[in-house]
Amino acid sequence: MNIKISKHSNSHAPEGMRLYAIGDIHGRLDLLDKLLGIIERDRANREKMPTVLVFLGDYVDRGPNSKGVVSRLISGLPADVTPQFLKGNHEDLLLTFHERPGFGLNWLYNGGDAALLSYGVEAEAIQNAYFSGEAGLAEANAIFRELLPEDHLQFFRGLKLSYRAGGYFFAHAGVRPGVELDQQRSVDLIWIREEFLMHPHDFGAVVVHGHTPAGAPEDLPNRIGIDTLAFFSGKLTAVGLEGPHRWFLST
Repeated sequence: MNIKISKHSNSHAPEGMRLYAIGDIHGRLDLLDKLLGIIERDRANREKMPTVLVFLGDYVDRGPNSKGVVSRLISGLPADVTPQFLKGNHEDLLLTFHERPGFGLNWLYNGGDAALLSYGVEAEAIQNAYFSGEAGLAEANAIFRELLPEDHLQFFRGLKLSYRAGGYFFAHAGVRPGVELDQQRSVDLIWIREEFLMHPHDFGAVVVHGHTPAGAPEDLPNRIGIDTLAFFSGKLTAVGLEGPHRWFLST
């Protein structure tokens, strides 16, 4: 368990509420299980209060157990927390493949092959999807549709694009500078990078995001980045927020 206390306190969580935001999981059920245990121990050492778990998206792809991650999120969280599940670009790619298999090659190249394997699609069908054009993609799509549990599909379709709590705004990738937070476009909330990351000024709230990996949490006055490349590094990160305080937990 690694705890780092933030040097910034320029924003506040809602009074009487504690939040934990969890970065990009990418199929690493082992790390999700470990981090949820760390969060529970952290909660036990603090005053009891209503708790919200904000998951920032990218639950699937790249790591070995996308299916297990989604199952844990659907039915394996503590009963006394309120989850908020946000949509990442990888869930967007998955849903695009589910509805329009001809556009699925980009998903496969970005780790979707690992997600298909975790749902039981055989390696040969995935290989055909890479090399047999639309026919191969259509075949893999048909198998995936058959194997994808209905509650998982509804989970993906029900993901939110953003969540606001006090002085914090949560989105998978970030926001477009100069646009009001309640007017942000979905494509920016799940895909934006440089325009957001390089912006030095206030966004109207401190933006808590994943999407762009870094070796350690990025703790800045206007944004908090917590994608620490978990599927590769073994380091899944969360930020805790309470009143003016923020702290980081990681596997």
